[in-house]
Amino acid sequence: MSLENYFNFKENNTNSSKEILAGVTTFLAMAYILAVNPDILSVSGIPKDGVFIATALASFAGTLFMAFFANYPFALAPGMGLNAYFAFTVVRGMGYSWQFALLAVFVEGIIFLLLSLTNVREAIFNSIPLPLKTAVSVGIGLFIAFIAMQGAHIIVDNPATLVGFQNFNKSNINNHGICALLAMVGVVVTSWMLYKKVNGAILFGILITWVLGIIAELVGLYVVSPDIGCFSLIPKLNFRTFTSAWANFTDVFCALFSADTWTMIKGSGDETVVIKGWPLVRSFNFVVIMLSFMFVDVFDTLGTLIGVSTKAGMLDKNGKLPHIKGALLSDSLATMLGAVFGTSTVTTFVESASGVAAGGRTGFASVVTGLLFLLSILFAPIFLAIPAFATAPALIIVGFYMMTCVVKIDFDDYLNSIPAYIAILAMPFTYSISEGICLGVISWTVLNFFSDRRKNISPLMYVLTILFLAKYVVL
Repeated sequence: MSLENYFNFKENNTNSSKEILAGVTTFLAMAYILAVNPDILSVSGIPKDGVFIATALASFAGTLFMAFFANYPFALAPGMGLNAYFAFTVVRGMGYSWQFALLAVFVEGIIFLLLSLTNVREAIFNSIPLPLKTAVSVGIGLFIAFIAMQGAHIIVDNPATLVGFQNFNKSNINNHGICALLAMVGVVVTSWMLYKKVNGAILFGILITWVLGIIAELVGLYVVSPDIGCFSLIPKLNFRTFTSAWANFTDVFCALFSADTWTMIKGSGDETVVIKGWPLVRSFNFVVIMLSFMFVDVFDTLGTLIGVSTKAGMLDKNGKLPHIKGALLSDSLATMLGAVFGTSTVTTFVESASGVAAGGRTGFASVVTGLLFLLSILFAPIFLAIPAFATAPALIIVGFYMMTCVVKIDFDDYLNSIPAYIAILAMPFTYSISEGICLGVISWTVLNFFSDRRKNISPLMYVLTILFLAKYVVL
């Protein structure tokens, strides 16, 4: 069977060239996770280069699951936010071993798998009203644009107003300042190519911005300063790093099944004490930790699937996503396998929207993305040299694309539009897709309950609203 027939190119109005371009675009937009995830998880004590291998393998496997189980151009990788919860809350804050945290992630994946097979997660997806689904797409657009502007240092911390615009003064013009300028140039260049209908404009925007950064480094406009996160933009092949990473990966692989899983680390600094006790899996804390991973994962995944599929026009006339069971199954299996490899919860990435915007419509784009994650193990120095300011223009433009869905919301219908507005508002301002969904669902249910549309509220929406309210009260 040919690729065209297997992935239904004709039915999805696409071809192999578009899918390859989309797969490469998605990879470049989310390749930063290969650098960020090891940095964050290493805080918990996991060998950093071992986590790098685990991240690449988990992303490869999860994305291929999505390609063959659901035939969607969505990529998976260890989720941002979930990795921070893993390292800073469970291990550093609560004192558990990183092996224990990996076990919690693994059990979460098992429960997700069971929920996916019993249609519970699909029912949750389908129970969300269409205006809220549209709002999620818009909110994610704002969210990823905000993340991109932060990564490029266009938006910076401001003690007075929480966030502010980059101050281009002499002290930072050769590091964060030039990064912000190059990112803004990249937005203009990418926008111009889109206006001229250049095929692969988003991908070329990433590469052009990166090349401009390399030129800036060569002529001295960009000064390498590792202490503030400004690393060399020129890739350097170093296969000794590859050999060392594989050696440490053997210590991470299957570590959740080791005896160290049942340890608790208490103390601080050099006085850290490892306490061995009865299996902590029986404890209430394990359940709380596991459920916390699960809660964030399920709604981040659902939010991403809703947002990206809405923009790609993949929802049917009833606002449902065909083959969603396969997509949710892929997420569950990827989370379980990721924990075995040695990384935190694997989830569908919003950066998949960049590949969709580049024309990706089938799982073949995911196959390309997954293979690039696998190849990144060999060529890590090259892929990790792509800085955040080079991918920022792509994400900002993708945010624009996703925002265009806002015109589908009937703003004269306040019972639908106000909850949609709240969901849109909450995502970038709370820095969380799941929070936007929670607040959108609660406000929609409450407003419709006290109206003549009470009969339109599904039982599952009532359940979700109660659970979300309980979350804010208890947690």
